[in-house]
This record gives sequence, C-alpha cells and structure tokens, in this order.
Amino acid sequence: MGVKREIPQGGIILEEKPFVYILCSKFRTERCDFCFKKDQLSKCSVCRNTYYCGRACQREGWSVHKLECQYIKEIAPRVLPDAARMLARLIKIIEKGGDSTKGYYTDTKYRMFKDLMSHYPNLKNDQIRMEHFSSLYGVLYEFFRGECMPNSAELMGMYGRMCVNSFSICNQELQSLGTGMYLGASIVDHSCKPTAVVTFEGTTLVMRALETFSNLDWSKIFISYIDVMATKRERQAELEQTYYFQCRCPKCIVPELIIEMTGAACPNSDCDNCIDSISMQPGDKCSKCDSLITEEFIKTFKEVLDMTCMHLDSMKDTTYLDVCEVCLKKQKNVFYKYNVKHIKTMDLAFDSSIEFGKFDDATEYGLHLIKSFYEYYGKIHPMTGLLHLKLAKLFLYQNRSREALHNLQKAKEILKITHGLTSSLFKEHIIPLYQDVMLENDM
Repeated sequence: MGVKREIPQGGIILEEKPFVYILCSKFRTERCDFCFKKDQLSKCSVCRNTYYCGRACQREGWSVHKLECQYIKEIAPRVLPDAARMLARLIKIIEKGGDSTKGYYTDTKYRMFKDLMSHYPNLKNDQIRMEHFSSLYGVLYEFFRGECMPNSAELMGMYGRMCVNSFSICNQELQSLGTGMYLGASIVDHSCKPTAVVTFEGTTLVMRALETFSNLDWSKIFISYIDVMATKRERQAELEQTYYFQCRCPKCIVPELIIEMTGAACPNSDCDNCIDSISMQPGDKCSKCDSLITEEFIKTFKEVLDMTCMHLDSMKDTTYLDVCEVCLKKQKNVFYKYNVKHIKTMDLAFDSSIEFGKFDDATEYGLHLIKSFYEYYGKIHPMTGLLHLKLAKLFLYQNRSREALHNLQKAKEILKITHGLTSSLFKEHIIPLYQDVMLENDM
C-alpha cells in the first residue's frame, strides 16, 4: 500500500547515508576517505594510510576509522583489498551494535542489517564467490590477528549481504569511487526498465523518480542494478550471476531489438541494412539489396566479435584508446552501426579521446552514440544526459556555440530529472557552462 505523497518526475524518493562504505583504494591518495572530495589531503597521523580533506571530515570519519586504524598501521605498507576492507568495517560495525541500526525508507518503515537476505544457499553453490570468500577469510584473519573474527557461517552471512546489497558509489559523472550499503534503499527491486534512478552527492544516496507517482508505492519503484545496454540474455546472465534472480521485468518479457543489438552490417558497404547475425547462413541474402552473405563474411564477423568481447572485458578498469581504434577499424563494414558491442567500444573510444585531447575524434564518436543511447537507455537517463553535456563542452571548445547550446539544453532537460537542479553537477558544470555558451553567443 502506498504512502499518500505525490512524487513528480525528478522528485526525490529517498535520501540516505551509508550504513557502511569504503573509498576505492586506487583513489586513496587522491580523495577524502570520508566525503570522497578531491581536495588537498592530510594523512591520518596514526596509520598514515588514510587521507582526509580537513579536520571536520577526519573527526566525522573517526567513529569508523578508529575501529580499523591500528590494524591498517600494522599491515603497512600493504593495503587491504577493497572487498576485505568493506567486510572488515562491516564486522566491526556489527560488533559495536550496528545490527540495531535502522535505515528508513518512509517516515515509519525501515530495514535493518538482519532483514537483508544472506543468500547462504546461493553462495554455497557459487564456486567463484566461495573461492573469493575463502581468500577474504584468510586476509581478514591475518588483518585482525585472529581476534574478533566471527565464525565462518556468520561471516558468510555478512559476505552474502554485502555482495548482493552493495551500491557502487559514483560521482556525478557516474565514475565509480567506492562501495556502500544503504539499508533503506535495499528495499528497491530491479527492472531493466527502471522507474527511478540513483545518483550520489558525496556518499549520500539520492533516489529520484523517472516518472510521476501519485503516491509513494514501493511496489512500483524500480532501479536498474546493471548497465541495461545489453541483450536480454546478457542482462539476465549478469543478474543471475551477481544477484541470484531471473529478471521478469517488462523489458525482459517482450521481444526486443535483438537483431539490431547483435547485428552484422550488410556486406555491401553502400547498404545500411542490418543482418541477423544469429541466424545468418552462407548463401543468405540481404533483404534490402540482395547482397550475398558468404561463409568468409560469417567467419570474419565471429572473429571480430570474439576479439571485441575479449578487449571489452580487459578494459573494464583501464581503457586503451589504441585498442579501441583497432577494434572500431575491424568492426567497420562487419558490425551493424547499432550493435551494442560496437556502441560500447565507441563509448570507450569517446571518453578516451577526450582524455587524450583528441576532441575532433571525440565529437565524431559522440554524435554517433546519441541515437543508440536514446534507443537503449531511453530519453531520460543519466548516461544520455551526460553524453549531451560532454558534447556541449566539446562543441564550445571548437567554437561551435550553437551546437554547444543545443546539446546543453538537452543535457539540462534530462539531468534536472536524474540529478536535480540543486545537485553539484548543475552548480559545478551546467550553470558555468551555460554562462560560457551565452557569452560565446553574445546572448
């Protein structure tokens, strides 16, 4: 039953501080361990391994950091792996009475740590996670010197809850900075066609409505746990592997554009038709231009697909522009222009080109990505809005002020819903960029 509170599109459904969280170790010397801000940092004077942007954050963070500080000092110069630090913090927080903490998702309703599913039976049948758990147990046993360790069954219950209920804490541009558990927000189920979106202000989770709700009914509020730019088979496999359920959302129970998502290009480079790569056989012909599908073309498609999948998998943490460019060259006249593997490769090349200052190439990639983002993410999605924002910046740099303004207006329309007009994204990026564009246009 819903709570009688209308929530407009873009309205805040839930704001919540994390129950437990960590900053990714790769940002340890770049960002504040408490608020995640990128600022001038000072080391913790005890462990000399944890950094803060000021006394206020160090004071606020001490309630948790004091539980780990001495242990971190003793293992230096080694750094505890991220998953181990998250679990170590969880152990200490529960030990200090954290299991009675309430994460409210309405004024009166809440969830506690014990309310989260441990997924114990699923874990026992998951070889990869069991190996990971065994490794973590050994690391934590050494870290805590064998003291205050829960028994194996208790620790596995904590581990299962952590694995399935953690959020990736991202900055406003959706770069992952850390991991956190949010007890109230854990009430929200997944859909590949979400009705709400989660962003973060520092470490505070903010959930906004992607459509208007006449009342707050949690049975109608869904977020996406995964990147939805993938085929139904890929999405369901990822959800089953990570969260132990099979998705039955509206997007998964209706036929999708599987032909386009996995499509091959027509062998005739002058034809823009999509060939069904799953069913194509030697001797088939393009339905639009009658070009022949040869055995050699099918072999090339499969080779390029295997190569692309291998490189996309290897670039999950670090993108290499030269690798992206090689893949895109191989994909030309082989992959259909809206094939998701092609789009994912181009998206990596887009961001990498910006990073290396190759702005003309980045603009070309970005313009090609727009239609695909609208098709696969939808009109109102952070990824679509951020793509327009990046294009606006690129066009302004190239003195193409009208195109910059057009993309900035599109970005604003989307991001005011997904991030909010009061977000740091608006204050630090969109408003200053508007001022620059207006000056350029003499408006």
